[in-house]
Amino acid sequence: MAAPALQRGGTAVAETSAETAREQAAEAALSKLDLDSKARLLAGQDMWSLPALPEIGLKSLVMSDGPIGVRGVRWTADDPSIALPSPTALAAAWDPALARRAGRLLAQEARRKGVHVLLAPTVNLHRSPLGGRHFEAYSEDPYLTGAIGTGYVRGVQDGGVGTTVKHFVANDAETDRFTVDNKVAARPLRELYLAPFEAIVTDARPWGVMTAYNQVNGVTMTEHRRLVHDVLRGEWGFDGFNVSDWMAARSTTGDIEGGLDVAMPGPQTVYGEALAAAVRAGEVEESAVDAAVRNVLRLAARVGALDGAPPVVAEPPAPVDGDALAREIAHRGFVLVRNEVRGESPVLPLAAGRTVALIGAAARDARVLGGGSAQVFPAHTVSPLDGLTAALPGGALTFSVGADPSDELAPAGQGFTLRAVCRDAEGAVLGEGTLPGGQIQWIGDDLPAGATHETLASIEVLGTFTPRESGEHSFGTRGLGAFTLTVAGETVYDGVQSMGPETDPFEAFFGAPVERAKVALTAGETVEVSLLHRLDEAFAAPLPAVMFSLVHLGPRRDPDELIAEAVEAARAADTAVVVVATTERVESEGFDRKDLALPGRQDELVRAVAAANPNTVVVVNAGSPVEMPWREDVAAILLSWFPGQEGGAALADVLTGAEEPGGRLPTTWPVALADAPVTEVIPTDGELQYTEGVFIGYRAWDKAGVAPAYAFGHGLGYTTWSYDSLEATSQRAAVRLTNTGARTGREVVQIYLAPASDPVERPARWLAGFASVEAGPGESVEVEIPLPRRTFEIWDEERNSWSFVPGTYEVRAAHALDDTRLTAVLEL
Repeated sequence: MAAPALQRGGTAVAETSAETAREQAAEAALSKLDLDSKARLLAGQDMWSLPALPEIGLKSLVMSDGPIGVRGVRWTADDPSIALPSPTALAAAWDPALARRAGRLLAQEARRKGVHVLLAPTVNLHRSPLGGRHFEAYSEDPYLTGAIGTGYVRGVQDGGVGTTVKHFVANDAETDRFTVDNKVAARPLRELYLAPFEAIVTDARPWGVMTAYNQVNGVTMTEHRRLVHDVLRGEWGFDGFNVSDWMAARSTTGDIEGGLDVAMPGPQTVYGEALAAAVRAGEVEESAVDAAVRNVLRLAARVGALDGAPPVVAEPPAPVDGDALAREIAHRGFVLVRNEVRGESPVLPLAAGRTVALIGAAARDARVLGGGSAQVFPAHTVSPLDGLTAALPGGALTFSVGADPSDELAPAGQGFTLRAVCRDAEGAVLGEGTLPGGQIQWIGDDLPAGATHETLASIEVLGTFTPRESGEHSFGTRGLGAFTLTVAGETVYDGVQSMGPETDPFEAFFGAPVERAKVALTAGETVEVSLLHRLDEAFAAPLPAVMFSLVHLGPRRDPDELIAEAVEAARAADTAVVVVATTERVESEGFDRKDLALPGRQDELVRAVAAANPNTVVVVNAGSPVEMPWREDVAAILLSWFPGQEGGAALADVLTGAEEPGGRLPTTWPVALADAPVTEVIPTDGELQYTEGVFIGYRAWDKAGVAPAYAFGHGLGYTTWSYDSLEATSQRAAVRLTNTGARTGREVVQIYLAPASDPVERPARWLAGFASVEAGPGESVEVEIPLPRRTFEIWDEERNSWSFVPGTYEVRAAHALDDTRLTAVLEL
């Protein structure tokens, strides 16, 4: 948050004075530190924090993952977190003000958990639909990504908490992410991948940036002086702190000279003692260390962790109702891509008094967030079954499983009550803690009280399981090392799991589960379970960590029978609602997707249900695109993304018409993977070539001349709009529109530019601006949408600068990329 220009009187002068006081406090603190203290401050003291330096009044700065919630420093459900919808859902709302409100809520959560800095937002682009972390990034479009990211950063920092905009830069896939060299020409690097970072730095003044694992054009990002020092700091004026992604810092001299301020995590690090030694050996100038420390002290001053420095936010904003906001973001981000007329009206919203057959395992056990470091533990989750049961009158709803998204074992959850017992080599108990499920992910000092990595020899996950179904239950393990599994008093496995072909820690420790035994159990009869894991240095993680899972799969009935039951339920109801989903083995940090197909027999389920009931609605519970080969066979399709803890309640709101689905696609939705113009995520000889240049997302679809299933910006509401007038200049577009429907609604007005005759190679059209408006039935509204100068510019690789491109442009006011409502010609 940059200091405003100096004005006479008012808050601008006050803030400038406070900024000066923070800078002075930071300089005074820096002057008191010796080399060893400075070097120590730049290295994590543990997994999530920097060391306190009481001699200068500096508290320990604490960081936490936070794209959709603030986990804090412990992997535990004992201190639950609000779980918002996935970043794709937030971007689908196309509303920076809503993103700002989300940020304020997360700042509130951070303060409650003692966190100073959120490790978010992720503003890498949806370059390929196969990107495994697609759900954690906003969009395929740099302008939309920058706008939503700006709102998020402003909101978090409104609450006095720092952000780290990540992952700088071109970290757009997961395969070999620690080592891949992404080859990106200067023009696409500037116009696409750097553009969201530039917009956020310019407009929101973030207090932090996180540099990525990967290389860009042969240089590791933590050592990339050209992009970090010259571009990020020099050109854009970034004055925050630059932190490495976890374990990304690999060279003491390369990192400090490249502009990396903080190497995380610790205590093993390339900074600290190694950095002090490098200075004493003449390999590093102490002034480089001072510059990095100054950035850290500036951050501490801003968040109120440095004595004598007034924090940027002395009084936090008014409290935010987290449950209510999570529910609002969910329905605002839901994208209704299809809604056919059945009889006299569209199938959605559901008419009063209609019976509903709810179908799909994901309707009962919803997936509300993506896998990996973004995971949090909400105090509760509302599934679609929960939400619709509460919203519909008694007797109106039936439920059937239909088809499960996965036949793989998953971390023990429903019906399990578990705790973890930590023991030393002699078997003495060091400590124990409750578990939210069968997965353990203790990293750094995140261990139960009394346990340390030095004394810990074994962990036993133990407790009870009360099955909800009779039959053969599968139990197994996921992770590396020695395991002993006991169910109902009988040892069913005692052995060792060795390393497979995995290359990423997330995939190695949370990859394919292994079934160890089948046990016949009776519904409602509780049995004891135990999984003993003995630690072995041969299977140690690359940092102090304990990661493994007790996995389970309930009895598998004949899939044909389950689908047949769902068909009968659908045939007996007025409307069938089928919830289909991906799994954590499809979408997660640590690996990319292999295809876009829904797992299991879900496609077959949808086809069968649609054949039985013409009023079939499909809800897609996925963070990124999936193939929908049945899309023309169903009456309605609603994309719910990963909808957060209140997703089921928001779904009921939208299906019943209490709320409108407010989302528009932030990424193009293909018919099939084979149609997508950019798909490559696997490096060749260590390199991933961005040969498509500036043509990704809808830009690439236009160039290829292929129509997707649903275009960028597409989304239907529950009312209709007429676009009445458009006026355009080189600086703004003014659009007047009218709600021509029978209910209040919200419209996202999208402005695209299309050059009439282009002297340079550019996309056929691109997003230049947008605005969200709301109006009642028959009401007209007018909105002005700024057109930034940058939208008329390209990066000139020969001049190494931005270049304005004059000529004739068509300004298009659109409901979606492929649904232009008005045009105006602009001569520049």
